Amino acid sequence: MQQKVIEIIAEIKEEPGLLQTLNGASDLTLDAALDSLQIINFILRIEDVFDVEVDFDTFDLEHLKSVDRFSAYVAELAVR
Repeated sequence: MQQKVIEIIAEIKEEPGLLQTLNGASDLTLDAALDSLQIINFILRIEDVFDVEVDFDTFDLEHLKSVDRFSAYVAELAVR
């Protein structure tokens, strides 16, 4: 899942080089430099790809602190 999340970030940013520079510890807002509109597009794409619905009652900005944290959050949604 982590690699797919990174691929989606690179797609949203239109920066293929992110595939080599991002890893599980990468911060989505600092290292990937996703702005607010890109975050919305990223979440919508995640919902489509993983067939989940992000629950904004449980979603926290802390989930964007690393690819690993975000991947774990999406994995939790997938089992619901």
